[in-house]
Order: sequence, then C-alpha cells, then structure tokens
Amino acid sequence: MNANQIINMIIRQVTRRLVNKGVDAGIDMASRRGKARDQMTEDERARADSQTRQGKDMVKRARKARRLTRKLF
Repeated sequence: MNANQIINMIIRQVTRRLVNKGVDAGIDMASRRGKARDQMTEDERARADSQTRQGKDMVKRARKARRLTRKLF
C-alpha cells in the first residue's frame, strides 16, 4: 500500500464522518422547524425529539437498503 492510498483512505473516512454529521444536523433542524430548543414548549420539544428519532431511523433504513442493493447488483 503506498502513501497515496493511505491518504485517500483517511480522507474518505473524514469526509464520511462530516457528511453524516451534516445529515444529522439537517434532520435535527427540520424536526425543530428552525426553532432553538430553549424557545420551544415541552410539547414541541417532545414532538421534535420524536421526529428526530424517526428521521434517523429512516436514514438508517435507507443506508441498509443501499448496502443490500450493492450486494445484489
């Protein structure tokens, strides 16, 4: 393995982590509808937490489906 391959491997891992954090932040922002947590009522906060969990579950299922289709084709 040469240095170029090692550098590319590290860059891919860092990029993957950054993209995942961005997706998580986007899901959180969408579930809160742009409000900060301290400006929400208890009901809104509970609903946002529920929507966040659902969004993350959907992302997890989409990733599993992507992996499965890769294995099939």
